[in-house]
Amino acid sequence: MKPATRRKAYFWLMGTCLTLIGLGWFVVRLFSIPVAIGMSCVAAVIPPIAVIVANRPDD
Repeated sequence: MKPATRRKAYFWLMGTCLTLIGLGWFVVRLFSIPVAIGMSCVAAVIPPIAVIVANRPDD
């Protein structure tokens, strides 16, 4: 995978992470706290995956 593609994947993953945290903490918690906690848990798993994708060696 090319470095530009890895960088794009990293930013998409981290953007998804930030979106999940933002929506969970500021919007969804008003309707369902368990769903907001679930969204935060999923968001907590994404950064290590993003780092693995970004640091994967070239093919």
